[in-house]
Amino acid sequence: MKSIIHTWRHVFKLDPDRSLTDEELEAVCLSGTDAIIVGGSSGVTYDNTVELLSRVRQYELPCVLEVSDLEAVVPGFDLYLIPMVLNTKNPEWLIGRHSEAVERFGYLIPWDMVIPEGYIILNPASTAGILTEADGTLSASKAAAYAQAAERLMSMPIIYLEYSGMFGDMELVAAVRRSIGQTRLFYGGGVADAETARQAAQVSDTVVVGNIIYTSLPQALETVQAVKGKDMTLN
Repeated sequence: MKSIIHTWRHVFKLDPDRSLTDEELEAVCLSGTDAIIVGGSSGVTYDNTVELLSRVRQYELPCVLEVSDLEAVVPGFDLYLIPMVLNTKNPEWLIGRHSEAVERFGYLIPWDMVIPEGYIILNPASTAGILTEADGTLSASKAAAYAQAAERLMSMPIIYLEYSGMFGDMELVAAVRRSIGQTRLFYGGGVADAETARQAAQVSDTVVVGNIIYTSLPQALETVQAVKGKDMTLN
């Protein structure tokens, strides 16, 4: 199951703390996207995560949890993505909270379903950037160095460039992609229509689309075809 991440070109990221009607969720899940990531920076609870998982499970596509709060970890997902913020100024977000989780729940952790993500947060004004005390002012060469160190020294299978609410510097993203080999490069942030989706797809391996789902679903759905290059008709 872990190897499936290397086939993903487009994924939708759904926030348990935000609402979608049944019809909207159906459109997302039948859009042709490769997977659903469930996660958010705030307001994520066990109850709202369980509810969203149960609704997504009606559809046949991978559903994975990006763990942001130990109290909101729910069994039943296909995989569990564990963010490790590479450019944080606070080691709690790189390894501190992770070691706490292992100490408390190590005997319960399904290690064969766990995938670490090397997060590089590049919007310092975002909720995630503020919370994790990330240095969001990295140059392209510095970001690439973080990514290469994560791949070579930490064997991370995913590097996630997170601009969280703003469209990023595609030249920086391209530089990071050139610096790594087998590690999968995820891009997220500000993908708001087909054109931004195409730009992100040209310089990353996997494009993550999130916020636009809740503000303009038709534009969000257009990003699938833009990234995957398929002619899809959405009912």
